[in-house]
Amino acid sequence: MSLPPLVEPAAELTVDEVRRYSRHLIIPDVGMDGQKRLKNAKVLCVGAGGLGSPALMYLAAAGVGTLGIVEFDEVDESNLQRQIIHSQADIGRSKAESAKDSVLGINPYVNVILHEERLEADNVMDIFSQYDLIVDGTDNFATRYLVNDACVLLNKPYVWGSIYRFDGQASVFWSEYGPCYRCLYPEPPPPGMVPSCAEGGVLGVLCASIGSIQVTEAIKVLAGVGDPLVGRLMIYDALEMQYRQVKVRKDPNCAVCGENPTVTELIDYEAFCGVVSEEAQEAALGSTITPKQLKEWIDADEKIDIIDVREPNEYEIVSIPGARLIPKNEFLMGNALQDLPQDKRIVLHCKTGVRSAEVLAVLKSAGFADAVHVGGGVIGWVHQIEPEKPVY
Repeated sequence: MSLPPLVEPAAELTVDEVRRYSRHLIIPDVGMDGQKRLKNAKVLCVGAGGLGSPALMYLAAAGVGTLGIVEFDEVDESNLQRQIIHSQADIGRSKAESAKDSVLGINPYVNVILHEERLEADNVMDIFSQYDLIVDGTDNFATRYLVNDACVLLNKPYVWGSIYRFDGQASVFWSEYGPCYRCLYPEPPPPGMVPSCAEGGVLGVLCASIGSIQVTEAIKVLAGVGDPLVGRLMIYDALEMQYRQVKVRKDPNCAVCGENPTVTELIDYEAFCGVVSEEAQEAALGSTITPKQLKEWIDADEKIDIIDVREPNEYEIVSIPGARLIPKNEFLMGNALQDLPQDKRIVLHCKTGVRSAEVLAVLKSAGFADAVHVGGGVIGWVHQIEPEKPVY
């Protein structure tokens, strides 16, 4: 559906701005009026990572007058494969500051506002209220539901994107004109069911594909041109090089934007999404050891069986000495239980401790009462025991 422009046009464009945006100005659907609207727009990017990088760069190049950046993290070497707004020289710097420098390097006429803090229920309403449009580049379910609910409560449109391995999705959620994110996904997936990009990986260039779609949709909403992805989900398969669309209808029973909403204020989103299941939390209570404890057990030649529950490609990158690989799914299917030794203590680990806690719950229910897992996983091991090894 065509929608009215989100923002009013600015009073004028300077001579320098006319030269800079000339290729926009000669597009009939954009023209002077559309470019003035972009100049007057205030857009907030949640995250300056994989999706935030191309989004911020193209929003700046397009002439969006005010860009906000919510980001609390620092640039890590593993970011550079896809987070193209940062460079080698930015490793260790604030991502927000690094992104700001890149944005101003692209377009010095942009006003950049930094929010160097974690987006949470106690600050999201204040931050979002300062902007016309939100671009969501987050990679965890708790923040996605937080962004959605805040936008619905504030009646703000936002452009959503998601990436994983070779697959991407994008849509525009605006409860005044169509569905919200909860209409599409009423409940988060069970804890541990959907791996994050940090666990499952992502093709770097996929960020550009989905990020550019997000910026295209942002420009259309701001300037009131074209047919935005309101009520439609765009799905991209990079391996097959196929795009397809799925219609998303507004759910009259939606908990936040429905006819009788039950979510009328922000909630505890970490608890709602349950990063780790209750069973895993209970299993890990009193059965979590540190990497240093594991090293002491290895040195003392304790009777332990160290099991790595990650995927084979992760095991090839880095592993704990003596660990054998049995992927998490083998435990969930029940295939691995019969091969576990009865005369050794089982020590589980994964990348950071989330997946191993889920497997620990399976083992506890199967009678392996003395099984433990390593808090912090192989990443903790490298940081504390073998810092010369790579992390990912």
